[in-house]
Amino acid sequence: MRIVSGEEMYEADRFTMEEIGLSGVVLMENAGKALFEAMKGRIHKNERIAVLIGSGNNGGDGFVLARYLKDNGYNVDVWVIPPQSKLKGDAATHFGIYTSLSYEWNAYKGGEAFQQKLARYDVIIDCLLGLGISGVIRSPYDEVVQKVNESSAFIISVDLPSGLQANGGFEGDVQPIHADRTYTLQCPKLGAFLYPDADYYGELEVIDIGLPQHAFREALHRKLWHNSDVQRTLTDRTSSSHKGSHGKGLVIGGSRGMAGAPVMTTKAAYRSGAGLLQVAVPDDILSLVTSTMLEAMFQGWSSHNGTFSGAVSGDLSEFDGIAIGPGLGREVGCSMIVQVVLATEVPLVLDADALYHLKELKDEVKARKSPTILTPHPGEMARLTGCSIQDIQSRRFEISRSFAREYGVYLVLKGPYTIVTTPEGDQFVNTTGNPSLAKGGSGDVLTGMVLAFVMHSQSIQEGISNAVFVHGKSADTLVQTAHSTLDVLATDVIATIPAVLHSFLEQNHG
Repeated sequence: MRIVSGEEMYEADRFTMEEIGLSGVVLMENAGKALFEAMKGRIHKNERIAVLIGSGNNGGDGFVLARYLKDNGYNVDVWVIPPQSKLKGDAATHFGIYTSLSYEWNAYKGGEAFQQKLARYDVIIDCLLGLGISGVIRSPYDEVVQKVNESSAFIISVDLPSGLQANGGFEGDVQPIHADRTYTLQCPKLGAFLYPDADYYGELEVIDIGLPQHAFREALHRKLWHNSDVQRTLTDRTSSSHKGSHGKGLVIGGSRGMAGAPVMTTKAAYRSGAGLLQVAVPDDILSLVTSTMLEAMFQGWSSHNGTFSGAVSGDLSEFDGIAIGPGLGREVGCSMIVQVVLATEVPLVLDADALYHLKELKDEVKARKSPTILTPHPGEMARLTGCSIQDIQSRRFEISRSFAREYGVYLVLKGPYTIVTTPEGDQFVNTTGNPSLAKGGSGDVLTGMVLAFVMHSQSIQEGISNAVFVHGKSADTLVQTAHSTLDVLATDVIATIPAVLHSFLEQNHG
């Protein structure tokens, strides 16, 4: 499923109308009918419903939706917020169709009658602004939006909550519509995956309104990664598999006080299908970690005061993948280790303190020929780019795509709706996870999962996206069963990976 900007959605509409020949009136009819079909199972005929209509295409969709609701016996009041003279184009056409059926409507005018009746509605359907806003919410919409947000009704928005901009953000002091549910048309918009915007959408559902896929030829690089994508791409072991068939990996990390981080990375990698793993830690802490995991082979590398001194042991090129960073530390010797690893042409996953050192090693990153995977959280991304965290959060798609293409890396920008970006600029948005993952150790677990999935998947992107999905799904499973978002530990996530993988592989085998 593609994710589009406001400009891409307008272009898809234009292409469909001007180059394919489907009229705007037909598209609006399709949208209104599709909205009705989606809503009819969620609202009841004994509920009092208000449809709030603006002057643009969003309002035109509202006229069609209201017509279908009335045709099917729902108890609906229609409120037209702008003066009737402001209804233009396709919206005016559907207003004419609506009124030709002798269906009643209410003019907002000064708003007194609207405010008096607002409290009686059980459901309010927001067809006010949709994509058609730039700048602040203007009168009389600002008053309407404020009153709707103060009501106790169940609020449904069409396409996006009025007041939000499609690409994210809003302007002015008036808060956008705070919807309980949003039905977005054809494709979700960028802002639905950015915060604070996502909080205004409520539950999001995408409605197919019949736009041809060819109309979105400019929006091919941005997609959601769903359960079905994992089902389609997740690979199982064959009967002839051996431990070398699924990747020999190396985990480099740990320091005095952070000895557990590389251990969690390694456990997560084994739980995610890695065949054979070695763990390199400073020799000062080797005795602390060797008994923590019986399946792994541990190496002690030269250290100074509990961190790596900078000397590397053995031939790193013999590994199928290397993960570096969890618990690594920020000393000079650690930077030297990162530099040596960057010069080793094997698939490489860099997280945590390894990302700290990358700010001074960007030329080495750009020079690599083998896959390079970076997994920053917004703070780490801000350091890598020189942007503020606020910029990172408001421009997650744009900044991550630009960075991945410039440096030729796979970038995993973590957070709600983690974005996986390929070196070519294709972006895949994760749909799993919850706030329980906002806890120490979660990133270490994901690093191990990415290492394992990349080593045994048919494509790097599929491996990364599946690791991110299963990581979030494991947290979701915990919260949906015996845990809250407060008490989940990183080790709980590791322990839940088998159940999540089993559910996918069982479906495949079935």
